[in-house]
Amino acid sequence: MSPEPRPARRAPLPKTDASRRESTRRVAVTSPRTAAARRPRYPATREIDEQTRLGEVYMRSFLRTQFRLALFVCTVLACVVGGLPLLFLLIPQLRSVHLLGIPLPWAVLGGLIYPAFVIGAWLYVRQAERNERHFAELVERQ
Repeated sequence: MSPEPRPARRAPLPKTDASRRESTRRVAVTSPRTAAARRPRYPATREIDEQTRLGEVYMRSFLRTQFRLALFVCTVLACVVGGLPLLFLLIPQLRSVHLLGIPLPWAVLGGLIYPAFVIGAWLYVRQAERNERHFAELVERQ
């Protein structure tokens, strides 16, 4: 018996960039201590209660929002109340108009302005409560 011819050995192929990248692929190394103690996370309510600097930032932001709202409502009402006499001064024909026997300026300033105050107060309370809910959601989310 004659020996079988062996297949010729192939020469190794030169490494390409892709194969080099595969051989140097990064591997994620994880710790076996996956249940390690973590730093306790304090809720934002605790930060506010303890009056820390972060709690002060939260409260300052909330108070600034409420102050802006109050300033806006007061400015609108002041413009309406202050603008009515100016309107009657600039348009003298309105002074001679009577509403149910009462001069229009007196009727507007004495009676019709109060519903505007009530509506302004209602809108203010509604928006202030919305700001409070938003702040509470923000604090609870942390």
